[in-house]
Amino acid sequence: MKSLRTLFRQQWPDWLDTIAFTAWGILFLRYWISGRLGLLIHPNYFGLSIAAGVVLLGIAGLNSWRLLRGKPGPTVRHITLFPPRMMAIVLIVSALVGLGITPRPFASETAIQRGLQDASIVTRVKPQSFSAGKPPQDRSLIDWIRTVDVYPEPEAYQGQPVNIEGFAVHPENLQDQYLTLTRFVITCCAADVYPIGLPVKLSESRQRYPQDQWFRVQGKMQTEMLNNQRSLVVQAQNITPIPEPKNPYEY
Repeated sequence: MKSLRTLFRQQWPDWLDTIAFTAWGILFLRYWISGRLGLLIHPNYFGLSIAAGVVLLGIAGLNSWRLLRGKPGPTVRHITLFPPRMMAIVLIVSALVGLGITPRPFASETAIQRGLQDASIVTRVKPQSFSAGKPPQDRSLIDWIRTVDVYPEPEAYQGQPVNIEGFAVHPENLQDQYLTLTRFVITCCAADVYPIGLPVKLSESRQRYPQDQWFRVQGKMQTEMLNNQRSLVVQAQNITPIPEPKNPYEY
């Protein structure tokens, strides 16, 4: 009977594929078990990712069983999805990098890079997700964005109570007494997240409210001129630091 070393030497391209399957299967399942999968993809795709991890580990197990018996045969070649050996090496390395890195939520720098300060209120959320019956004090940040997207008339919301959560951003185009309370919306995966935000008027310098710190802001809506346009602004009455949510994205 051939030794394991001899088998590996003869079948190492097949073992590379098997290792790649194993590494990616572990990567998917590890992100799920650690609760970090939501930082990378929308919850709608959790089931698909978990199933992919299980299937990859199953294929790796089948490959390993056949290779240890010295019978790679056509089955291994048919179920091996990776072309050439170099691709398998790239996949192994990228999976190992993923296992060694803990994903983190996007922060203020990314929000500004992706256009948060280009408008006082971002209205890229589709109106069909809007719930008209929700009281103002129960609206989340994205609920407010959707509400204004449906009816973009700032005066209509004058004096309405606000109770929202997000992280602080200090846009350069706003004065020192303003910050933008911000969150990211994810529609598919981390590659397509975009920021939404509402300007918050403070009674003091925004330097007291560090960027990327999460806050709960309570106050009332009012209309002001920001950057030469009529804009909806939250007049803050109470600002409380809060921990970063386990899943910081909006949907």
